[in-house]
Amino acid sequence: MLNLKSTSSERWLAQVDDDLPSVLVDHAHCEKKAAGTAMSLMFAYPGRADLCRELADIVVEELDHFRQVLDLLDARSIPLRSQRPSNYGRRLNELVRPQDPGRGIDRMLIASLIEARSCERFALLRDHVADRELAEFYGSLFESEARHHSTYVRMAKLFGPDDVIDARLDELAVIEAAIIERGDDVARMHS
Repeated sequence: MLNLKSTSSERWLAQVDDDLPSVLVDHAHCEKKAAGTAMSLMFAYPGRADLCRELADIVVEELDHFRQVLDLLDARSIPLRSQRPSNYGRRLNELVRPQDPGRGIDRMLIASLIEARSCERFALLRDHVADRELAEFYGSLFESEARHHSTYVRMAKLFGPDDVIDARLDELAVIEAAIIERGDDVARMHS
């Protein structure tokens, strides 16, 4: 369903246990980035009303998630602050080919993999964190992240034949698994 080639390691859950506030702050930033990615794709393909409508829905939903994370931060007296992001997104975005249609395909598929990894991690957080309100919140996000993943894959298929898109998704998913396995030394949603 999620096209991931790996599952998150115990290392990541240990990072969560060691610094949950940083993961929550990073989650807020990730929701903003997700909205920004969808908005950027709308600007890149303004003549594609079919894409723009679906991307607009993603923007609205991601910004709503951002507001919800802000509420969680406020309730826990955790200030939203700047922090160094993980290397995950940067490493994935380095894989984007420079010219369309490859560029559009890659941007959509990388967005889909980021959504898929978020979905997987939200399920882990739902089952792992002791804070029941937080666990329920992460459980509530699971479905929308899975839907965003499949929407991005479907939109990528508007740029080329299904077999070409499926092969590129498989290729990118293998690289994504290696990136997530390498991880980061800081606690982040995608460390």
